[in-house]
Amino acid sequence: MKRRPVSPFSLSFLDIMFCGFGAVVLLVLILNTDTVRARNETFTDLSADVIRLEQEVIVGEDELVVARNSLAVLDAEQVVTEGESERIIETIRTLEIQIATLERETLASRSHINELTSDLKNLDSEQRRQGAQAIAGDAEGTKVRAFKGDGDRQYLTGLKVGGKRVLILVDVSASMLDETIINVVRRRNMDDASKRNAAKWRRALSTVDWLVSNLPPAARFQIYAFNTSAEPVVAGSDGRWLQASNRDEVEAAVTGLHQMTPAGGTSLYKALAVAKKLSARPDNILLVTDGLPTQGRTRPTGTTVSAASRLKHFEAAVLALPSGIPVNTILLPMEGDAYAAAAFWKLAIDTRGSFLTPARDWP
Repeated sequence: MKRRPVSPFSLSFLDIMFCGFGAVVLLVLILNTDTVRARNETFTDLSADVIRLEQEVIVGEDELVVARNSLAVLDAEQVVTEGESERIIETIRTLEIQIATLERETLASRSHINELTSDLKNLDSEQRRQGAQAIAGDAEGTKVRAFKGDGDRQYLTGLKVGGKRVLILVDVSASMLDETIINVVRRRNMDDASKRNAAKWRRALSTVDWLVSNLPPAARFQIYAFNTSAEPVVAGSDGRWLQASNRDEVEAAVTGLHQMTPAGGTSLYKALAVAKKLSARPDNILLVTDGLPTQGRTRPTGTTVSAASRLKHFEAAVLALPSGIPVNTILLPMEGDAYAAAAFWKLAIDTRGSFLTPARDWP
């Protein structure tokens, strides 16, 4: 039996079914492929988001750890600060208590001091009253001459005023006009009244007045003024002693000194040599001066003298002094005489005398 030729457009039902099934399979494959691709893309995006979120979580945890550590440090610092504040507050309270205590003690001390001061004034007034009664009929007591000083400044600590024969040597050189060289030169050219009124010279006179007023009544004394030479202040008394108990001789000596005018240079040699001229050697010398001598036994040939030369003149004068006589020096201030204080201090030690420079408001 002949088969009928098959037309390309004449398909059986099976062929059509087979072709349809293949198309469905192909379509399913295509759909599955698209689904897988979409799923993979979605999974990739989700994975990236997960990774990003995980990283953010890790960073957040690190920052949280740092924040917690910082908070712990701040808490610790706060604890320390609170403790320190409490300590400071406690210290302030303690100091306030101490201050209050000291203030109370200070007030009590002031009250006690005021009471003691009042008692002292009362005792002083009583002593003055009793003293006035004790010396009624003899207002000057045992002093050889009355001296009115300013309050408690009538003192010279350590000065040996006593003795049986007291020689007072007073410097009347031009340097006794002032404490500075330039002012000495200026005053040297003034009239005698202005020179005698110079503050430094007035201090020297007050010093001698005090010394004379405190001499023992039974002592004998003599006052010599010296510059380039040495002469007694009472005319006609050269080489002899005056009586401290004789008020006329005391007043004559003080008045004679007040009438003198500072001038010329200074020879300590001539001053200390007086100790050999007196009828009996002194047992005490009171020296009032303002520095080292400017010449020795003889006049210098030049117009100026160095500090070293002045020290040599001083040493030569001390060698001429009889041994065993204490020398008590009252040194008034003078600029440019660096060796003076040390030299007279050594003289006081060597002769067992004393050395002092009184305050400007003394006596």
